[in-house]
Formats: sequence, structure tokens, C-alpha cells
Amino acid sequence: MDGEWSLNAPAVARGVQRCLYALGYAPLTEFVLPDGARLDVAALGPSGDIVAVEIKVSAADLRADRKWPGYLDFCERFYFAIPLGFDAALVPEAPGLIVADRYGAEIVRESPVRPLNAARRKALTLSFARVAAARMLRGLDPDAALLPP
Repeated sequence: MDGEWSLNAPAVARGVQRCLYALGYAPLTEFVLPDGARLDVAALGPSGDIVAVEIKVSAADLRADRKWPGYLDFCERFYFAIPLGFDAALVPEAPGLIVADRYGAEIVRESPVRPLNAARRKALTLSFARVAAARMLRGLDPDAALLPP
């Protein structure tokens, strides 16, 4: 992994997405949860499992984050992702841990698995699919954003 991009959150997100995709997940960045919180990366797995990833590129950002425990209600697995060279000892031990750069990532600590309520999983999966389809349409047809929903 390339340390030159280590303090860039979009580069870390790119590496995380590449890693999750290689593991069979379909990742999305900036996924908004039903409570209004925004995940840096959300991913839908082949069995319908949901992974949440919160990216931290500085110790100050990590220390100031009080919202991450709320994400646990919306996924089976939760990870912090940090850039290469970030002191992993600063990251809480309970969640999983991913180390990434713009070219890829490695899961260095697996996340505990927390069962997700079936109704919540269905709602999240539907939201995920709608967001992904809307983004794809906007990418293929930027004028589509002008059409009524």
C-alpha cells in the first residue's frame, strides 16, 4: 500500500471499496442511514449482510467521533478504516479494523458479527438498492437529476 496518499479520506475510501469488492461485497460511499447519519462506506454482501465502515485519517478526528456506536444498529459488521501509518493503537478495540491506501486495503482485525433485525435489514437493503440505482442513472444520464422522482 502506498503511504503517499495516507492522509486522504477519499483515497482510503477507494482502497476500502476495492477490498470489499474483492471479498464479494457491493460498496457505496456516503450512504445515509434512516436516522440521518452518514456512513463513509456501506457494503452489501452476497448473503445480504451489511458492513459499515467509518474512515478516520487523524487522531483528532477519531477522538472527536462520538457517533460511531449508533452505526452498530444498522449493520452486522462495523469497521474503522485508517490510512497506512496511522497508529492503530488509537482505534477502539471492539470494532473491526481496516488499513487502507488508494490502491487497496487489508482487514487487520475482524469485526464481531451482530445480528440485524430482519425488518431493518430489508429496509436498509431496499434503500441501498435505490441509492445505487439512482447514482448509476445520474452517472449514465446527468440530466436525469432534472426529472421528477
